[in-house]
Amino acid sequence: MNDAQMFRKQCENRKKSVYNTDSNIFLASSQGAFSEVVLAEERASGKLFAVKCIPKKALKGKESSIENEIAVLRKIKHENIVALEDIYESPNHLYLVMQLVSGGELFDRIVEKGFYTEKDASTLIRQVLDAVYYLHRMGIVHRDLKPENLLYYSQDEESKIMISDFGLSKMEGKGDVMSTACGTPGYVAPEVLAQKPYSKAVDCWSIGVIAYILLCGYPPFYDENDSKLFEQILKAEYEFDSPYWDDISESAKDFIRNLMEKDPNKRYTCEQAARHPWIAGDTALNKNIHESVSAQIRKNFAKSKWRVSDLSSGTMLRHITLLKQWPYSRPFSMSKYLVQT
Repeated sequence: MNDAQMFRKQCENRKKSVYNTDSNIFLASSQGAFSEVVLAEERASGKLFAVKCIPKKALKGKESSIENEIAVLRKIKHENIVALEDIYESPNHLYLVMQLVSGGELFDRIVEKGFYTEKDASTLIRQVLDAVYYLHRMGIVHRDLKPENLLYYSQDEESKIMISDFGLSKMEGKGDVMSTACGTPGYVAPEVLAQKPYSKAVDCWSIGVIAYILLCGYPPFYDENDSKLFEQILKAEYEFDSPYWDDISESAKDFIRNLMEKDPNKRYTCEQAARHPWIAGDTALNKNIHESVSAQIRKNFAKSKWRVSDLSSGTMLRHITLLKQWPYSRPFSMSKYLVQT
């Protein structure tokens, strides 16, 4: 019996009115490494949510990580960040009721477009900057910003972008120094790899890497061997290769240089980046770069490596478990939701 079936059975045992047995509603689920996501409908409003079903037995020994992620998610509310709506607990599972984000992943949308410009990339990065600037003002560092964690809210062509996956996020405390090496190879800042104390500037570096990829379709640093990849990042040496960058504005390149600055003290903050002409002005070009960028995305980011699902509610929680003395959960009673079957 999988998590979704267990979830439905427990709900049924608890209160059969959870189900609308006369309806034609279908099950929509997405399987992850440690959890399964099921689609649920709030009885009172008809609003849809994504419920992450997390088995306790599979997650034993990683209490601090889930505690940290839940604490972060409960603290933040921003239009470009996937929201945690509610938490429930059963004897065997933890259920996180998440905002439903159904627009798909960033790379999918770019590849599917027939027309894509610097201006589109600038608009996207502006939203990311706004959300990360909000996090930084709240004393939160994401520490794992990358294209896979950027999801579209809906299928609408003008849909906003949403930041997901706060499994590695960190709340800065008074006197706290971050030094844990974490993140995703290719997007992690030099100071993290150098095992030096670091700050929220690591997120700004990652945004620079994302902006680079959005304008050419390939990463600024690459090697099959992680050690060699890290050597490249530590040197912070990258190129704007011809012909892929020939039609990209100097303003865009300047924006990236200021974010992918090796010295974190000289690196742009989110606030500074948001004021750059490529974001706040009119220097982002409207020339169609779709053919080149989409071809490179297909080549360098194989579909099998993307996180793709029909129900995109953010990526699966990493390194998570249920606290033995859970401070946030309420008793298991999901009667306000209809699990879609």
